[in-house]
Parts: sequence; structure tokens; C-alpha cells
Amino acid sequence: MNDINESAAIKNCLHQIEGLLNWGPCKNWTSYDFEKLSTAIEEKTSVILSVTTLKRIWGKVKYEHSPTLTTLNTLARFLDFEDWRSFTKNINNETKEIPVQQPVMRQELKEEKKKRSIPVSFLVGILFFLFAMSFLIFSGRKQEPEIDSSKFEFSADKIISEGVPNSVIFTYDASTAKTDSVYIVQTWDINRKTLVSKNNHKHSAIYYYPGFFRTKLIIDKTIVKAHNLQISTKGWLCLAENESIPLYFKKEDYQKNGLIEIDSTVLSGYNLSLHPSAPKIRFFNQGDLGDLMNDNFIFETKIKNEFNSGSNACQFVQILIQCRDDVIIIPLSAKICAGDLNLYAAGKSLNSKTADLSGFGADLRDWTKLHVETKNKEMKIFVDDHLASSFVFPNDPTGIVGVQYRFNGPAAVNYAWFENSSGRRILE
Repeated sequence: MNDINESAAIKNCLHQIEGLLNWGPCKNWTSYDFEKLSTAIEEKTSVILSVTTLKRIWGKVKYEHSPTLTTLNTLARFLDFEDWRSFTKNINNETKEIPVQQPVMRQELKEEKKKRSIPVSFLVGILFFLFAMSFLIFSGRKQEPEIDSSKFEFSADKIISEGVPNSVIFTYDASTAKTDSVYIVQTWDINRKTLVSKNNHKHSAIYYYPGFFRTKLIIDKTIVKAHNLQISTKGWLCLAENESIPLYFKKEDYQKNGLIEIDSTVLSGYNLSLHPSAPKIRFFNQGDLGDLMNDNFIFETKIKNEFNSGSNACQFVQILIQCRDDVIIIPLSAKICAGDLNLYAAGKSLNSKTADLSGFGADLRDWTKLHVETKNKEMKIFVDDHLASSFVFPNDPTGIVGVQYRFNGPAAVNYAWFENSSGRRILE
């Protein structure tokens, strides 16, 4: 950067975000605030910046390296700039446009000084008044003590060990809270919190989708307890998304001839029409996959999405490798629609508008093979044995808990398997 160094630009960017949020000094931000910020950034930019990443940028966690360009681009987009280069260019322009003061004659300065002079006694009086008011205000204000998390209890128990829908009973003890602002967060989304009574000890919820959730007990804005909750499947699960409760297909509907498949006959049997919009079909296979980690693994699958009419002309497909507190989202589409794809992999975000994702276009009417190889966070993605993309993802390693497929209309999975760093096959 020519006119302004990167460190100064980052500080400027953070300052603007703080002003936009209006949450007060960042030194007082809690983990709850960074979770809210992570959610806000994702909603606006469709890019997930983890709480850990945000804490590093704001200096809450010691980290000697500079943020990645992907992270900087995302922060700039959150401030309504196209990318980081656009943001820094704007800073440079603002710096250059500061008007230069014209020289003023000494006599003119003296006259101007006389006009602006304020009696010293008046200033002293104002300062004394402000000091007195501040003393009266703050002397009566008690310093809020830090919340002692050891005084609270929180756990979650599933009604059934596997499958959905599944009810979960949360058991908590928040009786020592000094406030009535006691919340339980059932998913990763901090905004989806439920107010509960600090005098009660039980709260129930229904989970309609499988996944790995980090549930939380929050007092005011402080996370005092967290509990990992996994809603797993009994092998493969297929459903159609609905406004409230999904439609679950029977195993005999989709397990046939060695395939996992929802065809037009099955959809017709459930009165699901392909027009004007094809139903959103979801395949899941999630559970305990042992020591399978997202920084060293191999994944391979074959899929088909034959329906390419009407609103599904582009045949957009997403394959999600779901992790404990992260996700890898790999897109596929018809070749003619590869100009509108988004890829996300543990902090690495690629968009067709700024990156070449043409390799993720395929003839999905026929079997399409997806192969992912990752070693020490260096990921290579192959589509039909052709390298579609390769990169190093920035987020910290975490465990893999399963796979999810997102189709529109009839779809099929021929096979899917993971291989861990020891060469052991999982999920075959």
C-alpha cells in the first residue's frame, strides 16, 4: 500500500465497524458481542468469520500474523465496500482531500483570537460544574461485578439417542443470577435465544434437523456455560424442507438398488410438484466419526441431479462437510451456470465473480464424482477427476461430524466415504 500502511488501514476499518455497531468501547466487548458480530457479518456478506478470528483481529486473542485477504475483503464488504482494495483506496482519497489551511496575516490572527477569546473564569466554572455532576452521577453507581460462571449449571439430554425429530431437555441452575435476563441458545445462532426463568430448572426444545450444536446458557450478555449437543442420524436420512416442519421420507422411499435416491415417483406420492419450483431435498448422514479431522482427510462421493427444467435449469447443488464448529460448502451446477457459485471452506471464501469456479460446472444429469483431498489444511477439490480448486484454509482444525447434500427436485447419491489421516475408511 502506497499512501497508508496496512496496519493503519485495519485500525481504521475496525474503528468504522465499532462506530456502525455502536456497542461501546471494544475493550468491553464480551464473547457474546463477538458472536453477534459473526452472525451479522454472515447475514450481510454470506461469509462466516469465526469468533476466534474476530477476537484475533480486535486483539482479544494474541496472534502475531496479519489477517488474510479473505478476512479483510469480508470486513470491507460489511462496511459496504466492494473489497479491501476499494476500502483502502477510499481511505487514501479521504486523506488527500483534507483541505490545506491558507496562511493568515499575524494581525488577522490577533483579531480572530480576540473574537474567539473566552474568559478564563468562565471556563473554570464550566469545568468545575461538569466535575461536580460527574462525581454525583458515578458516586451513586455501583460497579457491576464480573459473573462467576462456576455458580451456574447447564446440561442437555436427548429423548432418543439418534434421529429426528428429537426433543432435548435442558437442565440449568441460574438461581444466583442478579438479573432476569437468562437465556438458552439452542444452536450456533446467538440471535435464536430463548428467555427462561432464573427460578426454573428445565427447558425443552424440538430439533427437526440433525447437526452439531454448541448450546449455551447466557446471563445478560455473558456466556456462562456451554454444552455440545449432536443430533445424529441412523445412517442416511432424506427430507424435504418445509416452512415449519420438514417432510421426512421413509427409508424404503430412498434406500433402493444400493443408492440413496429420491425420484419423481416418490415426490409425486407425497404430492410434491416440480413446478413452479422444485422441492428442496436434503440428504444427511451424521454421527460420531471418531478422530476424523478437517485438516487431514479425503472425501469422495458420486451424485446425480437429473431434473433441469423450469426453475432448476441451473441444477444448483451444495455438498456440506459438516464439522463441530465449522463447515465446508462445495457447490456444483450445470456448466452454463458456473458463473454464479459460492464456495466456503473453514474460513476460505471464493465467489465466481472474483475467482474462477468454472471447474465446479458439470453434467449433473449423469453421475458426477466429487473428490476432496486435504493435508495440513491444504485442500484440493476435484470434479470428475479434474482439479477445480486448491487453497489453504485459515481456520483452526476441528472434527468432522458428517455430510449433507442439498438438491432441488429428484436426486441421488451413488456412494460417499471419508478417509482419515491413518488411511481408515469411514461412512462407507
